[in-house]
Amino acid sequence: MQIYTDLCISKLENFIFGVSPHPVTLKNGLVIGGGQVYPELNFTLPSMVIKEDTLSEVKQQYQQMIDEACTRAVELFAPGMVVEFELLPELTINPTWGAEVTQILKASLNRFEAEYGIKTALRVTPNDIREFERPPLLRRGSFVDNMFASFEQCAQAGADMLAIESTGGKELHDDAILQGDLFMSVFSLGILGARDMTFLWDRIVEISNKYNVIPSGDSACGFANTAMVLAEQRFIPKVWAALIRVLATPRSLVAFERGATGPNKDCAYEGVCLKAITGCPIALEGAESACAHLSSIGNITKAVADLWSNESVQNVKLLSAMAPTVSMEQLIYATRLMNAASADGSSAALNLRDWFVKSDAGFNPQAYVLRPDVAIHLAAEMISAPSAYLRTRQAALSTLELLRKAHSEGDFTLSKSETRWLDRLSKEADALPENEDEFIRLMLPRVPQEKINLDEYGLNLTSS
Repeated sequence: MQIYTDLCISKLENFIFGVSPHPVTLKNGLVIGGGQVYPELNFTLPSMVIKEDTLSEVKQQYQQMIDEACTRAVELFAPGMVVEFELLPELTINPTWGAEVTQILKASLNRFEAEYGIKTALRVTPNDIREFERPPLLRRGSFVDNMFASFEQCAQAGADMLAIESTGGKELHDDAILQGDLFMSVFSLGILGARDMTFLWDRIVEISNKYNVIPSGDSACGFANTAMVLAEQRFIPKVWAALIRVLATPRSLVAFERGATGPNKDCAYEGVCLKAITGCPIALEGAESACAHLSSIGNITKAVADLWSNESVQNVKLLSAMAPTVSMEQLIYATRLMNAASADGSSAALNLRDWFVKSDAGFNPQAYVLRPDVAIHLAAEMISAPSAYLRTRQAALSTLELLRKAHSEGDFTLSKSETRWLDRLSKEADALPENEDEFIRLMLPRVPQEKINLDEYGLNLTSS
């Protein structure tokens, strides 16, 4: 088990796209974090019913997507590419179905690599179907069994990397977001989520080692990206969404402490802090993910990305081509610019990095907390604490202090309502107990028993 007490990247000049202190090398020689940024294409089916009768159509759709995307990558002279296959729930509930699609995708990637010399890799992300049980059963039951069977069968079918967007703690966090409940958010992420990550990633790493694949990473998408989208739709304050983004970091760090190596998931914007802490490569997304969701974070995440992704695009026809092929082209052009800057030397690359940052950071606190210098500062503050809860508490204190200071200095503007939220959240953060057992005792009476199985987290109403 790896315990992080110091930053791997502490100097701003060393924090940049395409370069990681601990690059990941795949079996075919593709190096992620070794000096180049590669596109990572994420695609999914159009709206359709997935069942036994439609499985042949499902396979045809994925065959079309991978072949056309690879063809476009070859036509645009991409030196390498990664494809992420995020399994839809039905493809995880039926592990054999997901494995069959994995086999189709890997076969096409291998064929294009053999014929055209383009280096390829396949990341497979089973769905966290455990939440289909209500309240969720996280460590037992058929959904858990099928999820882990999906990991195993996809690894056997050709996955190069395994990942997940895990949801432990989400059964309480969704309400915490809407209610602006900082204490419940910290409990969901720093107590529940961190405990679930330990259980989950011990098993994922075990499976990865068994089949010689890479345990890449997790994502707090169901927590922080949910908040981001709600803020974009003006349902919650931007400063609240920005804070949740940082609060998610200690929970996601658990994957690396249990053996994940990166590249971390694209939708895990907390990856900016994770890269500073671990030195492992990360995937990120921004402008090109508008096909899946809108955001105020379009360029700044390119600053330190090692893979650049589009999030998830449906296989629908656009005027030019099918949407996944269009996304492939967009990603290639974006990464081509980053790699051209790197080829001109560190000064050119740093200039481009800083332009990416400058173009976003002053418009929204959600972008501001992803500034490389800010991420280094916040990452150092978090790992100064010894446990996931205390790191999450420190994340709240340090982020809110930083946002107050940045706002007062005019680094970004906030409405009067947003400023009141910033003051309110700061007062609540100051009240977070320094003792984890005290915090758990404080929170347990507030937990709605009908929504959660506390014993799935090793907790119960008498936990101390």
